[in-house]
Amino acid sequence: MKKNLNQAPDIETERLLLRPHRLEDFSDCVEMWSEPAVSRYTIGEPSSAQRTWVRMLAYAGHWVLLGFGYWAVEEKSSGKFIGELGFADFKRDLHTSLEGVPELGWALATRAHNKGYATEALRAVVTWGDAHLEADRTVCLIRPENVASLRVAAKIDFHEIFRVEKNTTPEIVLARKRSI
Repeated sequence: MKKNLNQAPDIETERLLLRPHRLEDFSDCVEMWSEPAVSRYTIGEPSSAQRTWVRMLAYAGHWVLLGFGYWAVEEKSSGKFIGELGFADFKRDLHTSLEGVPELGWALATRAHNKGYATEALRAVVTWGDAHLEADRTVCLIRPENVASLRVAAKIDFHEIFRVEKNTTPEIVLARKRSI
């Protein structure tokens, strides 16, 4: 980590504001993580309010302990929360270690799908990562059937490096090298 940050810095794109999560985001997060279309390829089933709360606490903790983490994504035109994305160290128990390699992840509410928001926001986040993370690469894990996320990952220069099983579910591990 090049800079010590205790919370997500604001990042603006043409249509989006990436900002730290706020307590007021909790109900929107619960709603988003309850959507089967959101949870299907990520956690496998709709999330309880308690699990979503623990997720939000982990996002804040990443920033405090590691200097990187997740952003809440807000649509500028409406001011509404539409998702979250960023880097994490989930300490995954995989056969191949990803120790020390930040993992990029993203989830957008169904109402924000198919608008190009994920690609727009992730381009801004990987640019931030290139400037602020010490690691020379980042990874992401995507289920093979999640074609939309695989397309987004390709647009931001992630390439498959191997496949693993995570909790008996096949996942593709993709990596991207820092561009600076």
